[in-house]
Amino acid sequence: MKIYLVEHAIGAFAYDEQGKLVDYVLNSKDLGKVVEALIDNEKGMPLPSAKELLSKLKPDEVVVENEAEIPELQKNGVKASLEIHNIGSKAFRQSLPKIALETKFTSSEEELYSFLYEVSFEYTRRKLRGAASKRDLLAIQAIRAIDDIDKTINLFSERLREWYSIHFPELDNLIEDHEMYANIVSKFGHRDEITEEGLKELGLSKEKSQRLLTAAKKSIGADVTDVDIKSVRMLSDTILELYRIRRELTDYIESVMREVAPNVTTLVGPTLGARLLSLAGSLEDLAKMPASTIQVLGAEKALFRALRKKGRPPKHGVIFQYPEIHTSPRWQRGKIARALAAKLAIAARVDEFSGRFIGDRLNEELKKRIEEIKTKYAQPPPKKVQEEQPKPKHKGKKEEKRKRKNK
Repeated sequence: MKIYLVEHAIGAFAYDEQGKLVDYVLNSKDLGKVVEALIDNEKGMPLPSAKELLSKLKPDEVVVENEAEIPELQKNGVKASLEIHNIGSKAFRQSLPKIALETKFTSSEEELYSFLYEVSFEYTRRKLRGAASKRDLLAIQAIRAIDDIDKTINLFSERLREWYSIHFPELDNLIEDHEMYANIVSKFGHRDEITEEGLKELGLSKEKSQRLLTAAKKSIGADVTDVDIKSVRMLSDTILELYRIRRELTDYIESVMREVAPNVTTLVGPTLGARLLSLAGSLEDLAKMPASTIQVLGAEKALFRALRKKGRPPKHGVIFQYPEIHTSPRWQRGKIARALAAKLAIAARVDEFSGRFIGDRLNEELKKRIEEIKTKYAQPPPKKVQEEQPKPKHKGKKEEKRKRKNK
């Protein structure tokens, strides 16, 4: 018997030489399994439903449209040939909605088209992930660049404060934010040129502006020339440029992380997600890690010190930056870190090996678990009272002498 095999997202269908449907096997409605099967089919593997159909019919010859799967069929002892747009495929495509309803794959045309849309969307997402398989390394380099910029900003800002304090020392205590400090130096230069309107443009409150203006008028700093201020401004302008680069890199990381690891990004945000990738080495390495390792990523020194000295191991590493951890009471942090690490392990594996988006569901489950922890462990645990061990009695000198004499 010669059949024309049609493989589709809804299943495998066999047609005879007159274009009549002989038999069929439907696919599972599990989106992940269907997309994986279609991707494998593109590489030359028949759909699982097609294999089941062929084993049921045992045809003498099979006509297919996918040339890549002919070697695989022949390997299994099936005579296969290629014919694009054959009589079976034409009959199937002309009556796809009717077939889906008759085989009870769907109960309505709307349900069919909704299913096909979801399959197409997920298929495209996974194909794009294949093209972006190494883009996680770009996010890793970007977050490391941000860390280097932060160190440079802190170093330059300390130097700027010491330098400008020769002229206006009171500003150091009034403005703690490095970027605002650099903005004031770059915008005004001399302390006498600082104005309330200019400070308002920079975003300072009226109260703080008045305090700053009063300090500028009563400053005990030395007078400097325009040449001196020009040199100081060069440093403050450099700091502001570094802040601008940092913001652009942060936006870049967000776009890359939402493409490479959307589930991890939904859970902890792009910056913390990129730091986790950086510490792990890659998304693949992070996906292979157990939750217990993810929990202490970034705290390796503390962990090894605890193991060496038999002390208490750290409860969290870099994930301490997660808001729900560092804003929670001390006794809740370890439990929240454990719950977050478990969800991150799932998210990383789905991002690396599947590509499906389940971030919203994972986030809801995590928030629910955090609420349970906050409710159940609202009060700190009672402190353990250590029982005092009785001190050993020291024998007196007379008793020791007596014992030696008796011997």
